[in-house]
Amino acid sequence: MEEHKNIFCKYMISEIPNLAIYIPNFITQEEEVEIIKCINSVPLPKWTQLSHRRLQNWGGIPHPKGMIAEDIPIWLQKYIDKVSSCNIFEKNKLPNHILINEYLSGQGIMAHSDGPLFHPIVTTISCGSHTLLDFYKRINNIEQHQLNFEFSLLLERRSLFILQEELYHNYLHSIAERDTDVISKSVIKNLDICGEKFLDGETLKRGIRLSLTIRHVPKTSKLKLKIG
Repeated sequence: MEEHKNIFCKYMISEIPNLAIYIPNFITQEEEVEIIKCINSVPLPKWTQLSHRRLQNWGGIPHPKGMIAEDIPIWLQKYIDKVSSCNIFEKNKLPNHILINEYLSGQGIMAHSDGPLFHPIVTTISCGSHTLLDFYKRINNIEQHQLNFEFSLLLERRSLFILQEELYHNYLHSIAERDTDVISKSVIKNLDICGEKFLDGETLKRGIRLSLTIRHVPKTSKLKLKIG
């Protein structure tokens, strides 16, 4: 346990203490290649096509009435176990769901929170490309043009990002729809613990990013849906 405490102290984002942990190179290049290959080998019906991206649900589809639990394939369970080994989750709240999002260059997601369907800890592994995650302070009226921008975090490929506590409950996060990101040391709060070193004003070109969002869904059911 002391070893994990030291890891978290090392990778805690100091400018937003106790709210976010960022671990660069959490997975290896070989693991990244394996993940991308497995995701792209999944049958097309497993994908859900949205207007600005597509996604896969593994473990079930979260629902206010409860998620009907489904088996998670071994190639994904491997990364649930790897995240669980960080001891971020309590033993009775281990991850049981993975959402895979595919973002093509220029695609993003509007400001949102993950909401009450999940235990308030979110872990995300990024593959294939970096992205810039923007955070906004939650206010009563959450229309995007009225949100108060606070800061950004750079999520490098192969990194693990852990979001929790106030950052989960009182902030919204988004990804802007653009092809490139410009490094700003005054805005991006985790540059000092990134795996690579970046220059202020440097431009990073986005590629295809596959994100694995690994979470715990508290309300689940083992019942199988009856068809017909």
